[in-house]
Amino acid sequence: MNRRNFVRSALVTGAALPLKNTLMDDTRSTRQQWYELRTYTFADTTQRDLTSNYLEHAYIPALNRAGYPYIGVFSESQPESGVARTILLIPFDSIESFTTLNEKLTRDSAYQTAAAPYLHAPATAPAYQRIESSLLKAFAHMPTMEVPENKSRLFELRRYESPTETAGQKKIEMFNDAGEIDIFKKVGARPVFFGETLIGQYRPNLTYLLTFDDMADHDARWKAFGSDPDWKIISKKPEYSDALLISKITRTFLIPAPFSQV
Repeated sequence: MNRRNFVRSALVTGAALPLKNTLMDDTRSTRQQWYELRTYTFADTTQRDLTSNYLEHAYIPALNRAGYPYIGVFSESQPESGVARTILLIPFDSIESFTTLNEKLTRDSAYQTAAAPYLHAPATAPAYQRIESSLLKAFAHMPTMEVPENKSRLFELRRYESPTETAGQKKIEMFNDAGEIDIFKKVGARPVFFGETLIGQYRPNLTYLLTFDDMADHDARWKAFGSDPDWKIISKKPEYSDALLISKITRTFLIPAPFSQV
Protein backbone atom coordinates (compact mmCIF):
# COMPACT_ATOMS: atom_id res chain seq x y z
CA MET A 1 0.00 0.00 0.00
CA ASN A 2 1.44 3.36 -0.94
CA ARG A 3 1.78 6.24 1.52
CA ARG A 4 -1.26 8.16 0.30
CA ASN A 5 -3.62 5.17 0.52
CA PHE A 6 -2.25 4.21 3.93
CA VAL A 7 -2.86 7.66 5.36
CA ARG A 8 -6.35 7.81 3.88
CA SER A 9 -7.17 4.36 5.29
CA ALA A 10 -5.76 5.18 8.70
CA LEU A 11 -7.75 8.39 9.00
CA VAL A 12 -10.98 6.72 7.95
CA THR A 13 -10.60 3.80 10.38
CA GLY A 14 -9.36 5.96 13.24
CA ALA A 15 -5.96 4.27 13.38
CA ALA A 16 -4.19 7.61 13.20
CA LEU A 17 -4.42 10.04 16.11
CA PRO A 18 -6.16 13.31 15.24
CA LEU A 19 -3.77 16.23 14.91
CA LYS A 20 -4.21 19.14 17.30
CA ASN A 21 -4.61 22.76 16.23
CA THR A 22 -6.01 21.91 12.81
CA LEU A 23 -8.83 23.77 11.16
CA MET A 24 -11.05 20.70 11.36
CA ASP A 25 -9.84 19.77 14.90
CA ASP A 26 -10.97 16.25 15.86
CA THR A 27 -13.41 16.02 12.95
CA ARG A 28 -10.62 16.28 10.39
CA SER A 29 -11.27 14.31 7.22
CA THR A 30 -9.28 13.57 4.10
CA ARG A 31 -11.22 16.14 2.07
CA GLN A 32 -8.67 18.57 0.71
CA GLN A 33 -9.15 22.22 1.57
CA TRP A 34 -8.78 25.20 -0.74
CA TYR A 35 -6.79 28.33 0.05
CA GLU A 36 -6.90 31.87 -1.19
CA LEU A 37 -3.49 33.49 -0.87
CA ARG A 38 -4.01 37.22 -1.28
CA THR A 39 -1.35 39.93 -1.51
CA TYR A 40 -1.99 43.63 -0.98
CA THR A 41 0.56 46.14 -2.25
CA PHE A 42 0.67 49.71 -0.94
CA ALA A 43 2.03 53.04 -2.07
CA ASP A 44 2.35 54.36 1.47
CA THR A 45 1.65 53.60 5.12
CA THR A 46 -1.73 55.37 4.97
CA GLN A 47 -2.98 52.73 2.56
CA ARG A 48 -1.48 49.95 4.65
CA ASP A 49 -3.11 51.23 7.84
CA LEU A 50 -6.52 51.60 6.20
CA THR A 51 -6.38 48.05 4.88
CA SER A 52 -5.11 46.70 8.20
CA ASN A 53 -7.98 48.37 10.05
CA TYR A 54 -10.44 46.90 7.54
CA LEU A 55 -9.04 43.39 7.94
CA GLU A 56 -9.03 43.54 11.74
CA HIS A 57 -12.36 45.22 12.41
CA ALA A 58 -14.51 44.34 9.38
CA TYR A 59 -13.30 41.52 7.14
CA ILE A 60 -12.02 38.91 9.59
CA PRO A 61 -14.95 39.28 12.04
CA ALA A 62 -17.35 38.90 9.09
CA LEU A 63 -15.55 35.77 7.87
CA ASN A 64 -15.66 34.29 11.35
CA ARG A 65 -19.39 35.00 11.63
CA ALA A 66 -19.93 33.31 8.28
CA GLY A 67 -18.12 30.16 9.44
CA TYR A 68 -14.61 30.76 8.12
CA PRO A 69 -12.22 30.41 11.09
CA TYR A 70 -8.45 30.85 11.30
CA ILE A 71 -7.67 33.67 8.88
CA GLY A 72 -3.97 34.44 8.55
CA VAL A 73 -2.69 38.00 8.14
CA PHE A 74 1.03 38.63 7.68
CA SER A 75 3.46 41.33 6.65
CA GLU A 76 6.84 40.93 5.02
CA SER A 77 9.67 40.98 7.54
CA GLN A 78 12.22 41.83 4.85
CA PRO A 79 10.46 43.91 2.15
CA GLU A 80 12.49 44.38 -1.01
CA SER A 81 11.41 48.01 -1.35
CA GLY A 82 8.81 50.49 -0.19
CA VAL A 83 6.01 49.58 2.20
CA ALA A 84 5.83 45.93 3.25
CA ARG A 85 3.10 43.96 1.52
CA THR A 86 0.26 42.36 3.48
CA ILE A 87 -0.40 38.66 2.85
CA LEU A 88 -3.81 37.16 3.62
CA LEU A 89 -4.45 33.40 3.93
CA ILE A 90 -8.06 32.18 3.86
CA PRO A 91 -8.88 28.46 4.11
CA PHE A 92 -12.04 27.03 2.55
CA ASP A 93 -13.53 23.61 3.17
CA SER A 94 -14.99 23.43 -0.35
CA ILE A 95 -14.91 25.29 -3.62
CA GLU A 96 -18.53 26.31 -2.96
CA SER A 97 -17.52 28.03 0.28
CA PHE A 98 -15.03 30.03 -1.79
CA THR A 99 -17.48 31.05 -4.50
CA THR A 100 -20.26 32.06 -2.06
CA LEU A 101 -18.15 34.21 0.26
CA ASN A 102 -18.82 37.56 -1.40
CA GLU A 103 -22.56 36.90 -1.39
CA LYS A 104 -22.43 36.28 2.36
CA LEU A 105 -20.53 39.51 2.92
CA THR A 106 -23.11 41.45 0.90
CA ARG A 107 -25.85 40.27 3.26
CA ASP A 108 -23.84 41.10 6.42
CA SER A 109 -24.96 44.58 7.47
CA ALA A 110 -22.42 44.81 10.30
CA TYR A 111 -19.64 44.11 7.80
CA GLN A 112 -20.94 46.68 5.33
CA THR A 113 -20.93 49.35 8.04
CA ALA A 114 -17.51 48.50 9.47
CA ALA A 115 -15.95 48.12 6.01
CA ALA A 116 -17.31 51.39 4.58
CA PRO A 117 -14.07 53.45 4.82
CA TYR A 118 -12.23 50.72 2.91
CA LEU A 119 -14.96 49.75 0.43
CA HIS A 120 -15.81 53.33 -0.44
CA ALA A 121 -12.35 54.89 -0.35
CA PRO A 122 -12.20 57.62 -3.04
CA ALA A 123 -10.34 57.01 -6.29
CA THR A 124 -7.87 59.69 -5.27
CA ALA A 125 -7.06 57.88 -2.00
CA PRO A 126 -7.58 54.11 -2.47
CA ALA A 127 -6.88 51.58 0.27
CA TYR A 128 -4.17 49.79 -1.73
CA GLN A 129 -2.34 49.81 -5.02
CA ARG A 130 -3.37 46.34 -6.17
CA ILE A 131 -4.65 42.99 -4.90
CA GLU A 132 -3.21 39.77 -6.31
CA SER A 133 -4.84 36.43 -5.46
CA SER A 134 -4.09 32.78 -6.06
CA LEU A 135 -6.39 29.80 -5.51
CA LEU A 136 -4.63 26.72 -4.21
CA LYS A 137 -5.74 23.16 -3.48
CA ALA A 138 -4.27 21.41 -0.44
CA PHE A 139 -1.97 18.44 -0.93
CA ALA A 140 -3.49 15.02 -0.30
CA HIS A 141 -0.91 14.18 2.37
CA MET A 142 -1.74 17.36 4.32
CA PRO A 143 -5.38 17.97 3.39
CA THR A 144 -6.14 20.65 6.00
CA MET A 145 -4.34 23.63 7.43
CA GLU A 146 -2.51 23.15 10.74
CA VAL A 147 -2.68 26.23 12.95
CA PRO A 148 0.52 26.88 14.95
CA GLU A 149 0.62 27.79 18.61
CA ASN A 150 -0.27 31.42 19.29
CA LYS A 151 3.11 32.74 20.39
CA SER A 152 5.95 34.76 18.94
CA ARG A 153 6.64 33.14 15.59
CA LEU A 154 8.22 33.59 12.18
CA PHE A 155 6.78 32.23 8.94
CA GLU A 156 8.49 31.29 5.71
CA LEU A 157 6.37 31.24 2.56
CA ARG A 158 8.00 29.24 -0.24
CA ARG A 159 6.94 28.99 -3.87
CA TYR A 160 8.44 26.38 -6.22
CA GLU A 161 7.91 27.12 -9.89
CA SER A 162 8.30 24.21 -12.30
CA PRO A 163 9.30 24.25 -15.99
CA THR A 164 6.29 22.12 -17.05
CA GLU A 165 3.02 20.86 -15.60
CA THR A 166 4.44 17.33 -15.60
CA ALA A 167 7.44 18.45 -13.59
CA GLY A 168 5.15 20.28 -11.18
CA GLN A 169 3.11 17.15 -10.56
CA LYS A 170 6.29 15.16 -10.00
CA LYS A 171 7.40 17.66 -7.37
CA ILE A 172 4.01 17.38 -5.65
CA GLU A 173 4.46 13.59 -5.69
CA MET A 174 7.77 14.12 -3.89
CA PHE A 175 5.94 15.86 -1.04
CA ASN A 176 2.91 13.56 -0.95
CA ASP A 177 4.17 10.06 -1.66
CA ALA A 178 7.95 10.17 -1.22
CA GLY A 179 7.68 11.55 2.31
CA GLU A 180 9.00 15.12 2.15
CA ILE A 181 6.11 16.51 4.24
CA ASP A 182 6.82 13.92 6.94
CA ILE A 183 10.44 14.99 7.09
CA PHE A 184 9.49 18.62 7.68
CA LYS A 185 7.36 17.54 10.62
CA LYS A 186 10.03 15.18 11.95
CA VAL A 187 12.70 17.90 12.14
CA GLY A 188 10.33 20.43 13.70
CA ALA A 189 9.87 22.74 10.69
CA ARG A 190 6.18 23.11 11.40
CA PRO A 191 4.12 23.27 8.18
CA VAL A 192 0.89 25.27 8.05
CA PHE A 193 -0.23 24.25 4.57
CA PHE A 194 0.95 22.85 1.25
CA GLY A 195 -0.99 23.80 -1.87
CA GLU A 196 -0.95 23.48 -5.64
CA THR A 197 -1.73 26.76 -7.40
CA LEU A 198 -4.65 26.17 -9.76
CA ILE A 199 -5.40 29.83 -10.49
CA GLY A 200 -2.85 32.59 -10.11
CA GLN A 201 0.53 33.84 -11.24
CA TYR A 202 3.73 31.91 -11.96
CA ARG A 203 2.07 28.62 -12.80
CA PRO A 204 2.86 25.81 -12.63
CA ASN A 205 3.86 26.15 -9.00
CA LEU A 206 3.32 24.78 -5.54
CA THR A 207 3.37 26.95 -2.44
CA TYR A 208 3.75 26.12 1.23
CA LEU A 209 4.07 27.86 4.58
CA LEU A 210 6.32 26.86 7.49
CA THR A 211 6.52 28.34 10.97
CA PHE A 212 9.46 28.75 13.34
CA ASP A 213 10.14 30.38 16.69
CA ASP A 214 12.62 32.84 15.16
CA MET A 215 15.38 33.01 12.54
CA ALA A 216 17.79 30.96 14.65
CA ASP A 217 15.17 28.22 14.91
CA HIS A 218 14.57 28.52 11.16
CA ASP A 219 18.24 27.98 10.38
CA ALA A 220 18.52 25.04 12.77
CA ARG A 221 15.43 23.27 11.38
CA TRP A 222 16.55 23.67 7.77
CA LYS A 223 19.98 22.35 8.69
CA ALA A 224 18.36 19.32 10.29
CA PHE A 225 16.19 18.84 7.20
CA GLY A 226 19.20 18.92 4.87
CA SER A 227 21.07 16.33 6.92
CA ASP A 228 18.11 14.03 7.54
CA PRO A 229 18.88 10.50 6.26
CA ASP A 230 15.41 10.08 4.73
CA TRP A 231 15.80 13.35 2.85
CA LYS A 232 19.17 12.27 1.53
CA ILE A 233 17.62 9.10 0.13
CA ILE A 234 14.77 11.00 -1.55
CA SER A 235 16.90 13.82 -2.92
CA LYS A 236 19.39 11.42 -4.53
CA LYS A 237 16.74 9.78 -6.69
CA PRO A 238 17.32 10.94 -10.29
CA GLU A 239 13.62 11.52 -10.98
CA TYR A 240 13.45 14.03 -8.09
CA SER A 241 16.37 16.15 -9.20
CA ASP A 242 15.79 19.88 -8.68
CA ALA A 243 17.28 20.51 -12.10
CA LEU A 244 14.38 18.60 -13.64
CA LEU A 245 11.52 19.73 -11.41
CA ILE A 246 12.19 23.30 -10.27
CA SER A 247 12.91 26.38 -12.33
CA LYS A 248 12.70 28.97 -9.53
CA ILE A 249 12.30 29.11 -5.75
CA THR A 250 10.91 32.22 -4.07
CA ARG A 251 10.90 32.56 -0.31
CA THR A 252 9.34 35.31 1.76
CA PHE A 253 9.67 35.75 5.50
CA LEU A 254 6.47 36.85 7.20
CA ILE A 255 5.48 38.26 10.59
CA PRO A 256 1.90 37.68 11.76
CA ALA A 257 -0.26 40.73 12.44
CA PRO A 258 -1.32 41.12 16.09
CA PHE A 259 -4.85 40.06 15.07
CA SER A 260 -3.82 37.17 12.81
CA GLN A 261 -5.57 33.90 13.66
CA VAL A 262 -2.71 31.81 12.21
